[in-house]
Amino acid sequence: MPSLPSEFLAVLLPYTGLFCRRVFAHAQLLVVGAILAPGKRTITSVLRIVGRQHARAFGKYHRVLSQARWSARAAGRVLLTQLVVAFVGTGPVLVGLDETLERRWGAQIAARGIYRDAVRSSRDHFVKCSGLRWVSLVLLAPIPWAGRVWALPFLTALAPSLRWAQAQKRRHKTLPDWARQLLLQVTRWLPSRAVIAVGDSGYAVLDLLHAVRPYVTFITRLRLDAALYAPAPPRPAGQKGRPRLKGARLPLLHQLATHAATRWQALVLPADARSRERAVEVATDTALWYHAGKPPVPIRWVLVRQSSPQGEQLSAFLSTDLTLEAAAIVTYFSRRWAIETTFAQVRAHLGVETQRQWSEQAIARTTPVLLGLFSLVTLLAHRLHAHGLLVAQTSSWYVKPHLTFSDAIAAVRRHLWAESLFSTSDADAVTVKLTRHQFSIWQEALTWAA
Repeated sequence: MPSLPSEFLAVLLPYTGLFCRRVFAHAQLLVVGAILAPGKRTITSVLRIVGRQHARAFGKYHRVLSQARWSARAAGRVLLTQLVVAFVGTGPVLVGLDETLERRWGAQIAARGIYRDAVRSSRDHFVKCSGLRWVSLVLLAPIPWAGRVWALPFLTALAPSLRWAQAQKRRHKTLPDWARQLLLQVTRWLPSRAVIAVGDSGYAVLDLLHAVRPYVTFITRLRLDAALYAPAPPRPAGQKGRPRLKGARLPLLHQLATHAATRWQALVLPADARSRERAVEVATDTALWYHAGKPPVPIRWVLVRQSSPQGEQLSAFLSTDLTLEAAAIVTYFSRRWAIETTFAQVRAHLGVETQRQWSEQAIARTTPVLLGLFSLVTLLAHRLHAHGLLVAQTSSWYVKPHLTFSDAIAAVRRHLWAESLFSTSDADAVTVKLTRHQFSIWQEALTWAA
């Protein structure tokens, strides 16, 4: 086992209680190897990068994922606590909710299904892909040394296909069902903190909003033709029958956009992961969102219009907190675009979709661990930044205004190689001397390798 620097031990030791002593030593080696290894994140590539390719008992490292007793959900709780302490102050905890597709094939991967590939599809081009669908909860927090909001995954669950549920004779859980379970889990982990969740239009479901509204403030998109109503009037004394659920029908949102009585206010939205700072106009009010057979949900809706080269664009959002201001609702929702950046980064730098585990237990653990590794690397880089060891990759033709995840993982790798003592050589190994310049070139090439 390598001797890890103190900065790394401070981050990894809180996970000691999740494993037995022997398994934790193996898990530490896998984590370090997964950070250092470029390309594929298989167990064999991890063992090679830490000099264990000749270890005879290599099967014990495979069993950490496939057979050892530990809980990825409990690890997510520890990770969330670390992230909140490091990057969130006393304000509300903002979490993002989204799903990603891990493109995988194989007859032994029973939980896979055929889904729309959001990366390759567009409005005019529909692409289907075979793979595993994961629902991920991320912490949306500003990173001081990055100068922007990052999406830090901490809890990921596999959402199997309908075909798998039918084959297993189980009830199929939809994405809103998974979202409800994950969000309620977070509120149990953070009982004393206000939690705000943001999700795309796929989570604008009345059943979901009604279930989590007492515990979580949920912000999502709202259809422009959503059926909105005034609150139900007070029940007259002595009236018999069921109480009314709603009041009078209100105009549709796209009708309000052209109504002369609609009051608009100017707002400048900060830059996010998708666009620069931009000026918009917003209108807001409260209403009751109702659909026959569904529970009514009181919401604050926000109508946003902005000018673009294609013409005026109109969009709508909702919040289950009626007291939240329109500017806060739109700003919180705009932060969710960082989730797409994180999904792209874990594919480029952490080898998601390159792992080759086949057992159900290993499949259910590997992708959540690799997504959580993004947050773990961020925590490690945060500690290195406090010691002045986090620098951006620059050159005479390329200057970065802000640090990125590639800078973070390069700094973590560089510090590991400089401070850790890997037992990769025999006692009678021949020592080859390098000049400092040669060593620096090779070190830079390895640390920045994706």
